[in-house]
Amino acid sequence: MRQKRLLLAVISLIITFNANSYPLPPLPEAVTNNAVASVTVDDTQHIMSFMGLGSGKSYKDVHNKVWKLEIKPDGSHGPWQTMPSVPASTKLKGRLAATAVGLDARIYLFGGYTVARDHSEVSAPDVYAFDVRNDKYIKLASMPVPVDDSVALVYKDRYIYLISGWHNDGNVNLVQVYDTMKDEWFQASPYLGKPVFGHAGGIVDNQIMICDGVTTVPRMLERRTFAAETACYLGEIDFINPARINWFKWVHPTDESRYRMAAAGDVENGRIIFVGGSNNPYNFNGVGYNRVPSEPSDEIWSYYLDSRTWKVTSSERATMDHRGLLRVCDSWVTLGGMSHKQQVLDAITPHIKPKAKKVETTASPN
Repeated sequence: MRQKRLLLAVISLIITFNANSYPLPPLPEAVTNNAVASVTVDDTQHIMSFMGLGSGKSYKDVHNKVWKLEIKPDGSHGPWQTMPSVPASTKLKGRLAATAVGLDARIYLFGGYTVARDHSEVSAPDVYAFDVRNDKYIKLASMPVPVDDSVALVYKDRYIYLISGWHNDGNVNLVQVYDTMKDEWFQASPYLGKPVFGHAGGIVDNQIMICDGVTTVPRMLERRTFAAETACYLGEIDFINPARINWFKWVHPTDESRYRMAAAGDVENGRIIFVGGSNNPYNFNGVGYNRVPSEPSDEIWSYYLDSRTWKVTSSERATMDHRGLLRVCDSWVTLGGMSHKQQVLDAITPHIKPKAKKVETTASPN
C-alpha cells in the first residue's frame, strides 16, 4: 500500500522492439523467377507475387498464379489470398522473368516469357496494371519491343523505365519508358553497357545503378552461348527531359558478376541495394549454361549515393533467381526464389532487418 502512494515514483524499463512483430507466412506454394511488387493503400501494404516457376522446375511448372498478402501498419496480416490470373495474349499463359513495380494503387506488370514443351521461348508484349483496391487488371499499351528478364524502375511517380533485357532471339540495349499518365511509350538514351538479361538495378531520385547480367556470345559456325557480364553503370536522368540519361561506367563492388539478384532503391537511407544472385548464369531450372548446377550468394551490395561508394555485407540466407527486393515491415525481403541445390522456396526471406529500437516505458509501483 505504501508503494501505491508513491505516485511520482516510476521505473524506467528499456525494451527491444521489433517492427516485424508478426512473422510473415510463407507463400501458398514454392515459386521462383516470379514478378513481385508492393503498394501501400489506405495504410495497408499489399505485397504480391505474379506467375513464375514451381518446385518441379520443368516447362510444365511455369504458371500464372497470383497471390496477395495484406499487412496492417502494426504488422498484423491475414492469410495469402489467391488473385485472378494475369491475362495473356500468348497461347501459353504461364510466364517467367516478368517484371513488376508498384505505383499509387496499382502494380504494373511487364512482359516475361513462355516456355513450350520443346523449350522454345517467346517474349510476351503484354502490359497490365493490377488495381489492388478492386483486384482487377487493366490492359495498357503493349511494349514497343517485348522484353523479359529486364529491369523496371519508377521515376517521378509517373515514368517506368525498362532497361535492356531479352527479346525472343537476343538482348537489346533499349531503355523503353512507359508514361503512366498518358498510357504511351517513348525511348530514352540507350543502355551504355553490353545488352544483358538477368541484370539488376535500383533508382533513388534521378540516380540509377545497374549491375551485371548475362551477354550473348556469338561463335563461328556454332550456336550462340552466354557469358556472365561483370559491370556496373550509373545513370543520371535529366531533370527536364526524362528521355535523356547520362550513363557512366562505374566501379564494381566485387569484380565478380551476379545473375538474377534482387535489387531496389532505398530512398530513406540514400542507397541502392543488391541481394543474392548466382555467379554462374543458368537456365530456368537453376542449372548453368555450362551444365554446372548454380549456387546462390549471400552477399549484399549497397551503393551509397552521397559518398558514391560500395559496402559489401552478407545476408543470413543465400538465395538467387529473384525479380525484385521489397521493403516489408521495415525489412528488405525476397519472395520465393532458390536456395542451395536449386531448391525452390516458399519463404519470405528477410535479408536486411531493421535495427532494434529502444522504447522507454514507465511503470508505477504496485
